Amino acid sequence: MTFVGRTRARAVEILSLDSPHNRNALSAALVGELADALTGCGEDRDVRAVVLTHTGTTFCAGADLRDPPHPDALVGLLRQIVELRKPVVARVTGHVRAGGLGLLAACDIAAASTDSTFAFTEVRIGVAPAVISLPLLPRTDPRALARYYLTGERFDAAEAARIGLVTAAGDDVDDVLAPVLDGLRRASPQGLAETKRLLTARVLETFDRDAENLTALSARLFSSAQAREGMTAFLERRDPGWTV
Repeated sequence: MTFVGRTRARAVEILSLDSPHNRNALSAALVGELADALTGCGEDRDVRAVVLTHTGTTFCAGADLRDPPHPDALVGLLRQIVELRKPVVARVTGHVRAGGLGLLAACDIAAASTDSTFAFTEVRIGVAPAVISLPLLPRTDPRALARYYLTGERFDAAEAARIGLVTAAGDDVDDVLAPVLDGLRRASPQGLAETKRLLTARVLETFDRDAENLTALSARLFSSAQAREGMTAFLERRDPGWTV
């Protein structure tokens, strides 16, 4: 069983999250397979850029609560996207929750359709958006993050673009991405690699400084009593005990 589809169009490798049974949630298996696919893209001289997209109506529902990846594995995947010497472009035509927002922030460019929705839902199950903050905090409006981190509110694609979570939004995401992909195909591999290195320097500084502490925080929170209650309530489709 595979969880990541792979196709290629004119030197652009298209990686599609394809785990419909859990709305493309970040399971240990999906994270491992996506990491392997990215490694292959990095080693393939014929790949100019990578598009990260999805099947179904959900880009990514966050961590798979039944088979979550180890926090170290998620940190490794996010860093791999940031460090890849080829641009990674997110193409979103559906809903994005929690850990899926970390994937968007790790990508160099992200485009979303206007019917996409976004939410940091971690606080509602008793945890925090710890590991995904590594790419999010350097790239996203801090006042907006304070609101959406703390409330778990849902917001739309226009707001996601306003706060820097995505690069652009439009009714037809492929129309939005067409000039982007054309530009990447016209750029030299060396130029892309070195320009990306300039753009990601601050993000990687955050990884170097904070990854260990945020990984430990994530592990501690997910093993807590409140997280167990929150995750159980989510799976049972009820409000957790602290709801007032």
